[in-house]
Amino acid sequence: MLIDRPRDVYVVDAVRTPIGTYGGMLSAVRPDDLAAHVVKALVDRAPGLDPARIDDVYLGNANGAGEENRDVARMAVLLAGLPVTVPGVTVNRLCGSGMEAVIQAARAVALGDASVAVAGGVESMSRAPWVLPKPERAFPAGPQTLHSTTLGWRLTNPRMPDEWTVALGEGAELIADRYGITREQQDTYALAGHEKAARAWKDGAFDAEVVPYGDDTEGAAAVRDEGIREDTSLQALGKLRPAFRKAGEARCGTAGPKAGGGTVTAGNSSPLSDGAAALLLMDEQGLRASGCVPLARIRSSAVTGIAPQYFGLGPVEAAGRALEKAGRGFEALHTVELNEAFAAQALGCLAGWPDLDPALVNPHGGAIALGHPLGASGARITGAVAHRLAAAGSGTGLATLCIGVGQGLAVVLER
Repeated sequence: MLIDRPRDVYVVDAVRTPIGTYGGMLSAVRPDDLAAHVVKALVDRAPGLDPARIDDVYLGNANGAGEENRDVARMAVLLAGLPVTVPGVTVNRLCGSGMEAVIQAARAVALGDASVAVAGGVESMSRAPWVLPKPERAFPAGPQTLHSTTLGWRLTNPRMPDEWTVALGEGAELIADRYGITREQQDTYALAGHEKAARAWKDGAFDAEVVPYGDDTEGAAAVRDEGIREDTSLQALGKLRPAFRKAGEARCGTAGPKAGGGTVTAGNSSPLSDGAAALLLMDEQGLRASGCVPLARIRSSAVTGIAPQYFGLGPVEAAGRALEKAGRGFEALHTVELNEAFAAQALGCLAGWPDLDPALVNPHGGAIALGHPLGASGARITGAVAHRLAAAGSGTGLATLCIGVGQGLAVVLER
């Protein structure tokens, strides 16, 4: 279909599951079931929408090696009970997969290829399988190695430079080195995130977006994010050992002028997580046909690349480009969601945005407290911005996140 100009794309609704910890409350739930849950919830919350009008379902997933391997978006459509005529596509931009799904769906709506679309993401890091590579020759005589697909580099191409393939946590240490970010600053940032998340739950800030998973008749449902630590403290966080560098080590394990031990710990990093999130997108025709009232409008998006070892700084340029496309500056923002892979990474990004008021960032806590189910996080933070803009009645919001192997992704929304 030819159109004179791109259509406006509206976020009608956004939902997510509570986020479970690794081996926790959602670890027994298949990722395709988690995905189906949020897709069904969106449709149920839009009674005026004929499900057959959904032109496509886009879901992000970073793994794809386990129970979500058969195009989890299509599986979610079928498991959610949508008409079999509704298609589904799965996209992978690692940690940015959920936001990439939103961007691709929004692009389809803007270009007239769709009028109604669902976009989101899912990840079960608890259920990520081990994989066994096929041997180069049949019937190998020696032992074979299983590789975990939960997180990070595996089956790495030997042609990749060593400095690119450091552990994600070592990448956070490199950012701490670059900006002089101390262990205390990281722990203080992490503690504030837990406090904000706990307060947000008590205040009902997540009521509009979280859809419990499971049967609550006997209190068995997952209803609240599992990773929030209301009882933590700087003292407790300070007792945790560095997870990626030992005492006396500097970057990549080589002693040097920055030696002195690691600063990145389990307490100031996002946890391994399970969860799903989804958004309902429409053009004006879809709004009229369904009678839905939008939360916000998607204004622009941007993706950028960066040296893989500094992946955590990917949002710095991506956010600037997305705002430039929207004709806005940091001073125009009313709310920001910056996904927190690590406290050092988030603080590094904030250092790269001197014009941004840090008080606008993650007002209800971030991934260090709430969790980071890789394929779902981009959709979660985009939906969170849409809900906050709707609650405020007007404003401009930014959602952005870093991506392993060195990328940044950002979306600007308005109301």
